[in-house]
Amino acid sequence: MVTDTIADMLTRIRNAHMVKHQIVQIPSTKMSAAIAGILKEEGYIENFEYYLENDKKYLLISLKYIGQSRKPVISKIKRVSKPGLRVYSNSKELPRVLENLGIAIISTSQGVMTNLNAKKLGIGGEVLFYIW
Repeated sequence: MVTDTIADMLTRIRNAHMVKHQIVQIPSTKMSAAIAGILKEEGYIENFEYYLENDKKYLLISLKYIGQSRKPVISKIKRVSKPGLRVYSNSKELPRVLENLGIAIISTSQGVMTNLNAKKLGIGGEVLFYIW
């Protein structure tokens, strides 16, 4: 039983990158699917698809690598808001990750989005994690 599905997703991606796996299997939730969609839009993963096994839904995420040495596109993922300590930010104080070279994933009232999109819309929310 996993209590923090977002942290579990990020850890599975981190571990798969360390051993240079092409795909990683993650239990499917609405939040993990929304996060995978953003990672695909931003170019951090190749693709993702749903997979059904023993009446349980999973996401299969295709990881992205660069060059012959297969250097991962994702160099670091850092969880910010945790179940024991939620971190919120208003629209004026949204985090900038490496001077906008990376992104922060924000859970807002209008759905999950990047810090740049939330800034454009002028809304704040819970800062889930940073990625670069």
